[in-house]
Amino acid sequence: MHPLLASRRRILWYLLAWTPILALLVYVTSAYGAASWKQAAAALAPACGLYAFVCLSPYYVCRARPLSLAPTSGLAGTFGAAALAGGLLFAGAAWLAMWALEQRVAFQGIERSLTPHLAAWFGMGVLLYLLSVGLHYAFLAAEAGREAERLAAEARTLAREAELQALRMQINPHFLFNCLHSISALATQDGARAREMCVRLAGFLRSSLGLGLRESIPLGEELALARSYLQVEQVRFGARLRVTEEIESGCDHCAVPALLLQPLVENAVKHGIAGLVDGGSIRLAVRRSGSAVAITVENGFDPEMPAPSKSGVGLQHVRRRLQVRWGEDAEMEAGPIAPAQDAEPSESLYRVVLRLPCESPMASSSRA
Repeated sequence: MHPLLASRRRILWYLLAWTPILALLVYVTSAYGAASWKQAAAALAPACGLYAFVCLSPYYVCRARPLSLAPTSGLAGTFGAAALAGGLLFAGAAWLAMWALEQRVAFQGIERSLTPHLAAWFGMGVLLYLLSVGLHYAFLAAEAGREAERLAAEARTLAREAELQALRMQINPHFLFNCLHSISALATQDGARAREMCVRLAGFLRSSLGLGLRESIPLGEELALARSYLQVEQVRFGARLRVTEEIESGCDHCAVPALLLQPLVENAVKHGIAGLVDGGSIRLAVRRSGSAVAITVENGFDPEMPAPSKSGVGLQHVRRRLQVRWGEDAEMEAGPIAPAQDAEPSESLYRVVLRLPCESPMASSSRA
């Protein structure tokens, strides 16, 4: 079905669009002939009304034979013959209207006055049909462009979701292997603490696996998950691992991708605290800045320790997830920072700062 025939409102607007064409034909006919404008309008109005629907017929041919696929010569012959037939139909409809009006006393003589204009009306019918063909091809090209944009946007969305899912699947085994390695190392030293760590790990995995299936979660839940992980590691490190928090109120509801902070706290323990003989502190800080939220993970580390063989994998995952989700609206900074003036010379800090829009979980879910 033609899109204009889908609703009465569209049909009405389409017929109204023919009013200027009818007015132009009436003016030319009355200005260059013996007929009055009333006679011209009476004959041309029904012809234009009928021909308005005839000019919708090219839509089906244009849709079946797009210019990019069909030979131009074949289309020219097809539409040329159709335009000639349309011109004859338009002139014939006007002549029939004149013949019917001639039977009335008020319009006697109309046929003699308007018959000389039949050739001009025939030509106008041909031009109107060809104009309709061009407009239909333009309309179909615009529709194809919009459909291509829609499909491209849908493909980008699906690709983004697939990439996020792949990144999550890469992060989860990475974390699990690290925890099992920690339990294995602790089991040879203190069986009771190893059992406690297994219990804490089971609780952590129960929470993390449930959250990992969600696209976005409130920042408060993500922080709770980070605390649960650090509690698991505190069983292993004891007093060597100290955690401080600076969480600004009003940030817990901001939506973040699930398990976003997990690789950051993992790195802080594995590549930071684990390399310090006396242990160190991990600082979690969250602050609002207008419509954005800044998340900081800071830890001490030994700068003289050799760099791990796979250094930066977790940071790359986090950076990529921010880019896929928010693009240029989110950013990440990571690297060692200069120690405070009153700090010990051997005390070095590594800081990761995430800045991202603060969205509600509901809005973020519908956005994704």
